[in-house]
Amino acid sequence: MAYLSHLGINSFRNLAELELHVPPGVVVFFGANAQGKTALMEAVYTLAIARSFRAENEREVVNFQTAAEGGMALVNGVIESRGQQHRIYVGYQTVSRENGRQALGGAPSYSVRKQIRVSRVRRSAAELVGLVNAVLFSAEDMDLVQGPPSRRRRFLDILLSQADPLYVKSLQRYQKVVQQRNQLLRLIRDGRAQTDEMAFWDSQLVSEGAWIGWRRKQALADLAPLCVQHHRELGGREGASEGDLMVCYRPSVPLGDDCAHTEDRFREELAAAWARERATATTVVGPHRDDFYLLIDQVEMGTFASRGQARTLALTLKLAEASYLTTARSDDPIVLLDDVLSEMDASRREKVLGKARQYHQVLITTTDLGLTRDYFGNDASYFQVKGGVVLPDAGAPWGP
Repeated sequence: MAYLSHLGINSFRNLAELELHVPPGVVVFFGANAQGKTALMEAVYTLAIARSFRAENEREVVNFQTAAEGGMALVNGVIESRGQQHRIYVGYQTVSRENGRQALGGAPSYSVRKQIRVSRVRRSAAELVGLVNAVLFSAEDMDLVQGPPSRRRRFLDILLSQADPLYVKSLQRYQKVVQQRNQLLRLIRDGRAQTDEMAFWDSQLVSEGAWIGWRRKQALADLAPLCVQHHRELGGREGASEGDLMVCYRPSVPLGDDCAHTEDRFREELAAAWARERATATTVVGPHRDDFYLLIDQVEMGTFASRGQARTLALTLKLAEASYLTTARSDDPIVLLDDVLSEMDASRREKVLGKARQYHQVLITTTDLGLTRDYFGNDASYFQVKGGVVLPDAGAPWGP
């Protein structure tokens, strides 16, 4: 079973310096808000997916004082997996802009170069993803239900990238094709390129996009029954039904009987959208416009879910993600619960913790230590996070 045995951090957010032995099993990090708990989970998740889950720009993860001095932030971890050790390094080197001038709008006067190494060998992000799998539960997960389609696409992309190394590489190629195609569309609109130059990029878009669409369809077909199972098990105190759940894929390009048939349909959609694409200089069809939706008793939850329903459905998707990865990789993911327990009622909290503890390693953050201590007692390890410092909970009767 893969797990994180050691975590090292330097100048990542408000975590100045940390070297922490992380035991398997349940590990609880507690403390007040704004002390570094979420930054800790962000660092661990970065070791799995090669980027921050909450930063729009990677400059954000570098401690401000370190960036001002031209230094670097570093996250490193030791992954124990099948009798082997893998040491992962994700470093962020700050690079000052010319003359140190601040960009328009008050943007920082530096950029960041990220470098990844696994056991001292330089790797790309695509080569890192999937080495160790992780599933993150966070307070923002309700966006999976009520947020924009991009949030649900990201969920699917992270799930499939961790499960299938071919997917993340295809996704990267597809995203580059979309960028290049959009650039060419702008040139055509401005009269600086010919339309016959589009044929090559159309071919690449169709080839990669049809395959991505099919993989998403297959993943959702496997994910749907897992969602139904977890949703049923997260029912009310008396085991009351939360309603009949359906998970439905909504591709931008209608999928054919197979990948080749889908490519034909993709070409037809591109041809039909040509006038709109020329006007907007944007690729308007393809997997980058896909979505999936959740129905309970035939009612679409993205529009009509209550806050409680949205929270339960978000938990359902995350629990299904963990189950999917366990089956796909024949190994447990690391489960990360970031400050999500306080918003659950006692019954649902107990059910989620009961499911989480079945995994080989679970990392939990909370502002209320009692929520976890009452449930796990001596069966968990506890660490206090205060002012960016992480210390074993020496006050616990069972010791650190």
